[in-house]
Amino acid sequence: MRGPVRFADGAAHRKAAAYGTGMGSSDDPGPAPASRLTYPEVGATRRWPLPSGYRHLRVRTRVGHGRATFEAAGRAVMDWRMHRAVGVSIRAADPVATPGRPVVVGLGVGRLRLRAPCEVVWTVAEETRTGFAYGTLPGHPERGEESFVVRLEPDGSVVLTVTAFSRSESWFGRAGGPLVPLFQRAYARRCGRVLRRWAVG
Repeated sequence: MRGPVRFADGAAHRKAAAYGTGMGSSDDPGPAPASRLTYPEVGATRRWPLPSGYRHLRVRTRVGHGRATFEAAGRAVMDWRMHRAVGVSIRAADPVATPGRPVVVGLGVGRLRLRAPCEVVWTVAEETRTGFAYGTLPGHPERGEESFVVRLEPDGSVVLTVTAFSRSESWFGRAGGPLVPLFQRAYARRCGRVLRRWAVG
């Protein structure tokens, strides 16, 4: 089995992320030098426990079984198809999630669309793990980080884990109070359901 290979730049990562069975890792959590991330705990979704002072989220969903399912699910996470299928718009600088690169997530429609600027802060593409995390930039209604990682378990199960820590930065987020974490959990569960359809469909 090959060990993880670290990529020094986005171009190398994009080459690996086109994978059939491409493996490697660029999960160094450090942001790009010009990053304007709005929180100091960059990369903390890679570890547990999560930073204090935030709402915490960790949702695991079984999406299928076997390596073919793992690879299909990993591609759908990395190239934004999972997010788009959930019902959000994605305006990304790259066709696959790439560390240090911006992405704008849009929720809602028309004049009611909520714009959420983010930056990809780490990625991983290994033998049994594929995924990424993005963190919040100025203008995002929240402050924090969220990761989406597909894992091939020892028993062959394929599991999506969504991990996040966040707190509200906008008046409407604070006004939403306990509804915000309920929405976040529902979104994470929907990601799992959508990915299950992508992986086995």
